[in-house]
This record gives sequence, C-alpha cells and structure tokens, in this order.
Amino acid sequence: MTTPPPVSARPLLIAMGDPVGIGPECIVRAFCRGQLQDAVVVGSVQALRRAGQAAGCRPVIASLSPHGGRALAEGWLNLPAGCLPVIEPEGLPPDLASLPWGQTDARAGRASARCIEWAVERLLDGQGSALVTAPIQKSAWAAAGIHFPGHTEMLQALCTRPGLSPPDVRMMLTNGELSVVLVTIHQSLRSAIDALSVQGILQTLRIVQDAAKRQGLGQPRIAVAGLNPHAGEGGLFGDEEGRLIAPAIEAARAEGIKASGPYPPDTVFMKARHTAERPGAFDVVVAMTHDHGLIPVKYLGVEHGVNVTLGLPLVRTSPDHGTAFDIAGQGLADPRSLEAAVAWARRAASRSALE
Repeated sequence: MTTPPPVSARPLLIAMGDPVGIGPECIVRAFCRGQLQDAVVVGSVQALRRAGQAAGCRPVIASLSPHGGRALAEGWLNLPAGCLPVIEPEGLPPDLASLPWGQTDARAGRASARCIEWAVERLLDGQGSALVTAPIQKSAWAAAGIHFPGHTEMLQALCTRPGLSPPDVRMMLTNGELSVVLVTIHQSLRSAIDALSVQGILQTLRIVQDAAKRQGLGQPRIAVAGLNPHAGEGGLFGDEEGRLIAPAIEAARAEGIKASGPYPPDTVFMKARHTAERPGAFDVVVAMTHDHGLIPVKYLGVEHGVNVTLGLPLVRTSPDHGTAFDIAGQGLADPRSLEAAVAWARRAASRSALE
C-alpha cells in the first residue's frame, strides 16, 4: 500500500447527493461563489452540467479518472485553474440528467449511494482529506433496494473493517449558535425510547469528549437533556431520567467528562445557545431522540447548519437540509449550508492532521 499524500495535497470529496434534488445545484453555486477550490465532486458530469444550467452558473467541468490510488490527488493538483473537478464512479446509472427534477427514482437513489461508497473507499485509503455529502432522498434509496435509513448508518457500515464491530457513531448538528448530539437517530419515537440505555448515553458522552479532543477544542461543557417533560419532575412524569440518564452522567463525570444534567428539554437549548449578546452556558447539548434535539437547531435556520457524523475514522459533514424536491431545478437552491459543511470539514481535517 502506498503512503498517502499529506492532507494539504488531498482534495476534499463532495458526494453529489440525489441528482434530481438540490444537491448538485448547491454544489455548482458554491463553486461559482469561490467556496470549493480544494474540492473534487464525486458524481455525474451530465447531472452537474444540468444543475449548472438550472442555477444559471455553468463552470468548466474537468472529468478526472476514477481509477488508481494516488491518481486522485495527482489529477486534482494538475488541473487548470477555474475548473470544477468531477469524478464519475464506475457503476453509475446512465442518463441521470434525463430524470425529472424532484421525483423519487430508484436510479437516482443508486447513483447517490454509489458516489458515497466510492468516496469512502478513497478516504479510507488516504486519498482525500474529508467527505461532504449532499442530500440524499431516502425514498429513492428504498426504491433502489438500499436498506439504510440514512447517511449515518450507511457510513457506519462502510467504515466497518472485516471481522470487527461497527464503530460507534453519533449525529451532531451544529451552527454558530448551538451544537446538539443525538443518542438515537432514525427510528420511531417509541423504539427510540425503548433503545435508551445507561451504556448508550454514556458512550454518546464519550464520543463527544473524544471528538472535541481530536479537533483540539479542549474539554467541552456537555449539557444532557432529559427525555420527559420537566426532566421527569422527580419521577412524576417518567423514570428514564433517574433510571438511565442520571447514572450515565455520573459515570461520565467519574471518567473526567464535564457533563451535567439531566435538564428539562424545553429550556436547556436556550441556556446553551451562543449569541452576540450572551455566550451559552454549554458547548454541546446531548439529546435523547432525533426531533428533541434537531428541532431547536433547525428552528435557528438551516442556512448555516451542518450535520457532522462523530465516531467515524474519517471527517464527514453534510448540509442541514434535504433534497428540497419542491424547488429542485428551479434555480432557487441556497448553497450556504453546503458551504458551511465544507468549511467545517476543511477545519476538522486540518486539525486532525496536527494530531
């Protein structure tokens, strides 16, 4: 196996996402705004050209070879200035640019999944610095027979080494004001509550602590949100706080993790929010379920939100929005969340290289 090039000589990889959603438009717009100078897009050349037409921005696209190890970095470094580099993996369905905008299609689902698979393979081989994934359409994955409920679970599986257990991963959504990490993610609320355990909550706190250390951010102040109204009100509204959450916090504190709670989930996010007028009381909030944690972040606006997968052996981020089928192909896509995801991945990759 060849020695990977230094991080500064590796491109940031952007998976195209669903080709009939707004992902390709956001990518092209971000490039035309000068935000993707260090990136290579993994996707369909024709789909990206069509997205450029829709966005009113038509960059020169340079098609790189998908073959070879160091060829990725070498091809990227030798590109003429002002070109958008695109690698089209083997196995993409043909004629993606002819699919109707904004409609679930199995071919689009297969394409978005294949781009992620190819990008992860290269990152695990040391040929890229980080991964940014444009939005996928979960119904298109289901139509294509891809049985992952989302990016997080797929990335976990792709990063599992033969014969070893999958890495413990967690979803974090972050913007300039609030960062939230989830204990459970893509499952029904009923099954998520049943899935809560002392060990799962404790492991989430460990993952948050480890991620902060890897990024050179020191010891984060972690607020743990309760599950029930008023954090259970001493057991009147539920026992999960006393039976599961508090013991996990106590165990984490014994390990030197700066965690506290459980706090009422209807107020803790306000206390943690950082604004120009008032710094937040916490750096991260750990929430028990998907919507408990993500509603507050998304309410602040998806324009600068970033989805980060913690616990992977690579840096991965994503915009804090979906495929927006209702506006796809109309030139209305806003690239700011994608740009924020790129900036976050770029910083994280640089900090990781300093370890």
